[in-house]
Amino acid sequence: MKPRLQIYYEDRVRAKLVEQFGYENAMEIPRPVKVVVNVGLGEASREAKVLNSVVDEVAAITGQKPVVTRARKAISNFSLRAGMPVGVMATLRGGRMFEFLDRLINVAIPRVRDFRGVPSRAFDGRGNYTLGVKEQMIFPEIDYDRTEKIHGMDIVIVTSTNRDNEAYALLRQLGMPFRGETPVLMTGEQAA
Repeated sequence: MKPRLQIYYEDRVRAKLVEQFGYENAMEIPRPVKVVVNVGLGEASREAKVLNSVVDEVAAITGQKPVVTRARKAISNFSLRAGMPVGVMATLRGGRMFEFLDRLINVAIPRVRDFRGVPSRAFDGRGNYTLGVKEQMIFPEIDYDRTEKIHGMDIVIVTSTNRDNEAYALLRQLGMPFRGETPVLMTGEQAA
């Protein structure tokens, strides 16, 4: 069964993007390609217990086992040797990507304290959007009592377009609550 955000994208968002930008070919319509969730460990890289905890948390949030990223070369100022773990990363595509985006937009982001919207200036010039999350507690899959350490994460949404205005329109139509505007909400009738 397809995720509800994917069905919403195929039924509603694609038509609105064609209407807005006047695409003639169906392959021109922007779509989300992948979502990369990255957690940097910093000082916690020396503790195996914290590393295992972060791996378990990212696996719970994303629904798949993440990869432990390791240092490529030694940097003495950071007491870092080649091969030491420096972070955890998961790349989501297809159905898992749409499910994660749905939970991020509709459940996790609104749980941020004093939330006023996500910044609209976080595009990289090539149609990709980067969102920094200060703590993993906004995701309902995380149990506060079993958490070793509060940490943040970077979430990168990669789109098929290389233009920021098209990627902005895509994310806005998917329901991303950008700062300073009313979000486009997916109602139960539209999701069904």
